Amino acid sequence: MAPSEHLAGFCSRLKFEDIPRHVVDRTLELMLDWTGSCLAGSNSRQALILRSFADEMGPGQGASTILGSEINTSPFFAALVNAAASHVVEQDDLHNSSVFHPATVVFPPALAVAEHEGAGGRELIAASVAGYEAGIRIGEFLGRSHYRIFHTTATAGTLAAAMASSNLLRLDAQETLNALGSAGTQAAGLWEFLRDAADSKQLHTAKASADGLLSAYTARKGLSGATRILEGAQGLGAGLMAESNPDTLIQGLGDRWALLETSFKYHASCRHTHPAADAMLEIMKGHNPDLNAIKAVQVYVYQAAYDVLGAVDRPSTVHQSKFSMGFVLALIARKRRAGVSEFSDCALSDPNLLSLHDKVSMIVDPEIEAVYPKKWCARVEVVMNTGERFSQFVDTPLGDPGNTLSREQLEQKAYRLVEHFSVCTKHQMEGLIERIWNLPSVDQINGIFQIG
Repeated sequence: MAPSEHLAGFCSRLKFEDIPRHVVDRTLELMLDWTGSCLAGSNSRQALILRSFADEMGPGQGASTILGSEINTSPFFAALVNAAASHVVEQDDLHNSSVFHPATVVFPPALAVAEHEGAGGRELIAASVAGYEAGIRIGEFLGRSHYRIFHTTATAGTLAAAMASSNLLRLDAQETLNALGSAGTQAAGLWEFLRDAADSKQLHTAKASADGLLSAYTARKGLSGATRILEGAQGLGAGLMAESNPDTLIQGLGDRWALLETSFKYHASCRHTHPAADAMLEIMKGHNPDLNAIKAVQVYVYQAAYDVLGAVDRPSTVHQSKFSMGFVLALIARKRRAGVSEFSDCALSDPNLLSLHDKVSMIVDPEIEAVYPKKWCARVEVVMNTGERFSQFVDTPLGDPGNTLSREQLEQKAYRLVEHFSVCTKHQMEGLIERIWNLPSVDQINGIFQIG
C-alpha cells in the first residue's frame, strides 16, 4: 500500500472510540486555544475583508458559524473566514518537527462541516484528530527544504483540512484518497509576503481550510484525485522539497499520537522568537541590566529562525513586528511581556524600543541547528558597555509539551484575548469554555461555538 493510500485509509477509518482519553483531552485543550485565537482575530482587518468577500460571494445563510459574529453561512465560507481570523494575532498552536500550525487549518473546516452535517462532539473530535495526525506527518515529510520557501501551514494545511473534512463526511478510503489528491494539487503558499508586510499569511490559512473542505465535498460527489499525490514522481514531494522519506507519512499511525507533541503559544509572536524571548526574560529577571547601558544583544538560533525572521529589518506593521527578533526582545526587555497588548502601532514608533531593537543580531549556531526542528532552542547574550555579559540558553520554551500550559492557563489566555479585542464578555467566554470541555457528550454541535 502506497503511503498516500495508507494515510487516507487511516483518516477515513478513525473513530472517537479509537482515540485514547488523554488524546481526547488534549484535543479539547487545543480546540479551546484555537477558539480564543479565532475570536481575537475575528474583527481584524484581514478577517473582515474575507467576511465581506463571503457576504458578496456566499449564500447569505447556512448552518456554519463565523466565530465572533452573528453570521451563519456555508461551510466553505465559514472555514475560509475562521481560518484567516485564527492566524492573525499569532497565538495559535504549532507543532515543532513539522513546523506546522495545525489548529488554524484543522478546526475551521472541521467545525464548519460538523455544523453543516449536524454532527456531534465526538465526530468533531475524531475528525480534528485525523486532521492533526495527517497534517503533522505531511509537514514532517515535506521537511526543512520545503519550509525555506513554502509556508508549510498553507501547503500541508490544505491536505490536513481535507482529511478532517473527509472524516466528518464519512468518506470511504478511496473517496478520502481522492480528497487527498485534490487537496495536494491545490497546496500553495510562499514566504515572500514577509518582506512586504503583506496579508498573505491569513490568505494561506483561509485557502488551505476552504480548499481542503472543497476537496472532501467534491470527492463525496465522485471527483477523483491523484492517488500518489505525496510520494508520486510528480507529486508534492517531488515538486516542493529536496529530501524525500515517504515512510515519515505513515510511521506510528495509531500508536504515536503526534497531536500530543503540539505546542501552545505564550508570546503573541512568531514561534521562532519564543525560545529567545524566554531566554531574554530570564536574563531580565535574574540580572535586571540597565537597558540604556546595553551594547548588543546576540541571539544564537537555528537556520530556519534566521531565514524567517531575517526577512524583517525594521517592522512597519504590528503583524510584521511579530516576525522581528529585535522587536520581540525589545518588548520583553522593556515591558517583561510580548503579549497581544504589547504589540501596537504606538509601540512601533517607540524610540526606546527601536533603539534596543537595533542592537539585536542573530547568529546561526551549529549546535542549536543540529537539533532543529525536533527541538527549538536559542541562546541570548546581553553585552553591556562595561564588557559584562549575561547569557541564557532555552531548549524547551514555555508552551512546549515538556513545559506546557495548564488548562487554567489556557482559559486565562482565552480570557485575555477576548477581553483585549472586546469580542465578548468574560461571562460569555466562560459559557463557551464550559461547552468545549463538555463536547464529548454533545449530540449535535450547532450553536455550541456562538457567543451570544
